[in-house]
Amino acid sequence: MQTIVLLALTMLAPAQGSDALVYPETPRGAVIDDYHGTAVPDPYRWLEDDVRESSKVSDWLDAQNEVTFDYLETIPQRQEIRERLEELWNYEKITAPFKAGGRYYFYANDGLQNQYVLYGMDSLGDEPSVIIDPNAWSKEGTTALNGLSFSKDGRYMAYGVSDGGSDWKSWKVRDLKTGTDLTDDIEWSKFSGAAWRPDGSGFFYARYDAPKEGTGLVAANENQQLWYHVPGTDQSKDVLVHREPDHPEWGFSPSVTEDGRYLIVNIWQGGEPSRVSIADLSTDDWTLKPLIPHFENAWTFVGNDGGTLFFMTDRDASRGRLVAIDQDSPSEIREIIPENEATLRGVSHVGNSFIANYLSDASSHVQRYAMDGTLMENIQLPGIGTASGFGGRSDDMETFYSFSSFTTPPSSYRVDLATGKSELLRQAEVDFNPDDYVVQQVWYQSADGTMVPMFLTYKKGLVRDGNTPTLLYGYGGFNIALTPYFSPSRIAWLERGNIYALANLRGGGEYGEAWHQGGMMDNKQNVFDDFIAAGEWLIENGYTSPKNLGIQGGSNGGLLVGACMTQRPDLWGACIPSVGVMDMVRFPEFTIGHAWTKEYGDPKDADEFPAIWAYSPYHRLQDGTSYPPTMVTTADTDDRVVPAHSFKYAAALQHAHEGDAPVILRVDRSAGHGAGKPTSMKIDEVADTWAFLEANLADSESIEVTEQVDVPVR
Repeated sequence: MQTIVLLALTMLAPAQGSDALVYPETPRGAVIDDYHGTAVPDPYRWLEDDVRESSKVSDWLDAQNEVTFDYLETIPQRQEIRERLEELWNYEKITAPFKAGGRYYFYANDGLQNQYVLYGMDSLGDEPSVIIDPNAWSKEGTTALNGLSFSKDGRYMAYGVSDGGSDWKSWKVRDLKTGTDLTDDIEWSKFSGAAWRPDGSGFFYARYDAPKEGTGLVAANENQQLWYHVPGTDQSKDVLVHREPDHPEWGFSPSVTEDGRYLIVNIWQGGEPSRVSIADLSTDDWTLKPLIPHFENAWTFVGNDGGTLFFMTDRDASRGRLVAIDQDSPSEIREIIPENEATLRGVSHVGNSFIANYLSDASSHVQRYAMDGTLMENIQLPGIGTASGFGGRSDDMETFYSFSSFTTPPSSYRVDLATGKSELLRQAEVDFNPDDYVVQQVWYQSADGTMVPMFLTYKKGLVRDGNTPTLLYGYGGFNIALTPYFSPSRIAWLERGNIYALANLRGGGEYGEAWHQGGMMDNKQNVFDDFIAAGEWLIENGYTSPKNLGIQGGSNGGLLVGACMTQRPDLWGACIPSVGVMDMVRFPEFTIGHAWTKEYGDPKDADEFPAIWAYSPYHRLQDGTSYPPTMVTTADTDDRVVPAHSFKYAAALQHAHEGDAPVILRVDRSAGHGAGKPTSMKIDEVADTWAFLEANLADSESIEVTEQVDVPVR
């Protein structure tokens, strides 16, 4: 790749039209890269500078935010929406409990606390006590708890702390018997948990070298290493267990078997697939030995029975199965739970059995199997929705799970594994009536004939006259499944008479690895076609119209919105691309972006570049085009998808856009990709999003409804 940098700069002209917003002046450089003979212009390369180090970028963000918030303040319903969101959000949120070290723990939020609080108790009937309250860590609520791990004996707890939504975390160690923290401060860990030895003598974790000063937000995360830490010691005393200097893009996820005998390490280079290595901790030699020596399939460690190791895998099973591998003869793979028509999304080894969590048409169903794979029972769920949890130790005779759906607030349950009976522990009480709404699942045809499912939620009595503001949401990538779950922000959208649609696009994990591969690499255009077809189906079936149809997605979903917006600007009434991957040529250059080449392809590969170049949102914006009203959202310290993606895209959009429709950039300060974002900041962002959509989708006032639509309701 060759780069040409010219020094001449031009200034962005204000948007045209009497009612057009006047956007900040944005210098345009003349940077041109050569990729395999293709000239790739990058006029906003300077916006890649770390906002914490560059006053020029920071001042530009302030100017963008000033335009954005001045505009948002003119929307009459904005404050009303925010007040209603706060009412809906203000309910007691308590997660399903989990057991660790002989005690019960759960997270809770009294309603509007910025961060969830960790509580503990000796038995389910006891009064819980506060273990960790992150709300005391920072005045703004931007310091968050990021990961927990307990020693088997219950003595120690390692916990991660992250600032400003960063993926970086510091590991601390608490002595649970005294309730005090040790002096341990383990820095520069990222994309890693902590795996204790059962006796509490130490834990394994992964970290990177400390980044050079001023580069922590943008520098590529390479050369991760696996380390071992002993409680009460300085990090400088930690033992290096494994590194791969010849493979700087590899990462390591450690687990320790319940009996403490084996260290199991998943080696990844971009999510799935993975390799697996093992070390015998009963010896002094912890050298990792390959168990699965190739990156061909996904392998998730579930548990062990002595030297027999159990893994969930998609090897020879696109929708997943459970297998057993003897560590002494790893080439022999024995099937425990075979693949079936549903998609296996998780397995836990609890109650001397396996609990398998499946997706059937993107909704949960759960089955329990004996150790030999014999089906024991179906665990009855409260309805169609999303169930998660089912953790525990192999000899626990109880487990816990949470359940919710689009209109069912979260509930937590205890399952008695001796009897198979479930007991409702808590159900959230939210200020709305779920009986006022309809949830249905429909199937529509994409461009190549593939049938794609989509969930619709709306108020009963909807008239399909094409006038209803509709929000279409999607993701479509990284084998991630979108399932029905409860969100107070969504209720605020629905109760105003609007429609919410969620499309289960290819690239996701709803239907196994084949569905995932149908939307990755050079098949990525299928994802955009699926999303566009969803919008067309909603219009053709009278739910909405182009001027009433908004689209939203975050991260890979932000890429989705950016691509579909550039490919079909005529189809959408408003667009919300959030923390998106917008520059598909330079994404591998920053933080963990190199890991995404296994999903998108590598722009430095001459064979893979053309497919990426064809849809890269930043490069597909065309001068003189009338784009839909758009609010690009990001956060200034996002070190997952660096904010430069959104900065550059917004600048290019403002330059290319013809017309009066607002195309604005909203940037949260001291926030990251989304994890750990304080409640107050979340409410502000959702209020601004709903207000922007309602202000720009035509006929957005509440519609009087008179009859029930004649569509199948699931």
